[in-house]
Amino acid sequence: MLAENAFLPILLTLASYEVGRAIQRKTGNSLCNPILIGAILTASMLLLLKIPVDAYQSGCAPLQYLLTPATICYALGLYEQLEKLKKQLGAVLAGILCGSIVSLLSIRAMAFMFSLDDVLTISLLPKSITTAIGMVLSSEAGGIAALTTAAIVITGVLGNVFGESLCKLFRIHHPIAQGVAFGTASHAVGTSRAMELSQLTGAVSSLSLTVAGVITAVLFHFLIP
Repeated sequence: MLAENAFLPILLTLASYEVGRAIQRKTGNSLCNPILIGAILTASMLLLLKIPVDAYQSGCAPLQYLLTPATICYALGLYEQLEKLKKQLGAVLAGILCGSIVSLLSIRAMAFMFSLDDVLTISLLPKSITTAIGMVLSSEAGGIAALTTAAIVITGVLGNVFGESLCKLFRIHHPIAQGVAFGTASHAVGTSRAMELSQLTGAVSSLSLTVAGVITAVLFHFLIP
């Protein structure tokens, strides 16, 4: 009965995320990421209630349709900071290009080192771009869309949680440089954290995730097995 309820997957997803937000607000700990907590709670409830994954994914289809317009909405922050970005546009684009290439080549190298098969390699290559683009690239090339989604979410959560600490560790203090790092490496989830740092960092991160998605989509087909 629960598996056949069309509204349960959406309610479960939203409720799990809200619990994660409440825990993060209460603790103030960056490790208590709402997306990470929400994913763990959702997976636990699916196992507990014995709801098939296919039924859950089908029920969440309306939320998946919102991924693309939600990503496009990041352009608002970019528009507000456009004047500040014009002088640094060349450096920003160069950083995004380098980051995208490093992301793809690192996955390709690790796939070779660990002898991953072609399907796993294809599924992991688009790990650093937004889900709306990564799922399409993976499925069209013969990868596993669900695995790609998991890799993208994990990458984004890691960037969200540890991105600021890594910037401090490597002395990346300029907001534009931080924005390029967040957006290129950890897409929309990292961008949500970048927006908390400053409006400029969030705007650059928004630009970076978009351009990184385009660059990855172009280079992806040259690197698949």
